[in-house]
Amino acid sequence: MADRHLEPDTPELRARWGNFAFNAAWDAKAKAAIARYPAGRQRSAVMALLDFAQRQVGEETNTQGWLPIPVMEYVAKYLDMPIIRVVEVASFYTMYNLVPVGRFHVQVCGTTPCMLRGSDDILAACKQRGMHKGHTTDDGLWTLTEVECMGNCASAPMVQINDDNYEDLTPERLDAVLDALAAGQTPKAGTQEPGRHTVEPLGGPSTLTAMVDANHDYRKEW
Repeated sequence: MADRHLEPDTPELRARWGNFAFNAAWDAKAKAAIARYPAGRQRSAVMALLDFAQRQVGEETNTQGWLPIPVMEYVAKYLDMPIIRVVEVASFYTMYNLVPVGRFHVQVCGTTPCMLRGSDDILAACKQRGMHKGHTTDDGLWTLTEVECMGNCASAPMVQINDDNYEDLTPERLDAVLDALAAGQTPKAGTQEPGRHTVEPLGGPSTLTAMVDANHDYRKEW
């Protein structure tokens, strides 16, 4: 699991991020998120605004984005809430990065279904490319994190890279995805199993087969 420590609040950090503010596009999204809640309940939009702030930081740094303390202070002021409440939310949910990350944040699921299906081999493939858990590569391209279940157990093993999931992985399939990303391409997200579209059974349906072409009534058979 990712280390959830905060990046130290240094003068250098303040110099870079102390004047952070939403640009026009993200400010419009923030106002729209707040408008979904009743008057006086604007703090309910904190998760959305943290996501927007992280994405703007990502745009400015050409990374997946993260949340420096001054940026979280800006969100707290925007929503008129104590900074500690904002930090509590950001540090609880692992979708928020508390330290700088690379251009691509490679999150490998290591929970039991993925582990049984080869997540150790996926982590080994990442290591062969110079990635180490909890660190960003020297070229700033990759950050590797091992995470808990992300709900793709039927197509394990899987990784999440930035906003996309890649499933039914082997080391070779992962290498192909990473090579494409490094080359500036957009690899197909989702399952990497040829002929599989989502998480339907490999080899085709094995139950309720009579319903493939017609609305068959199984009740008498049950």
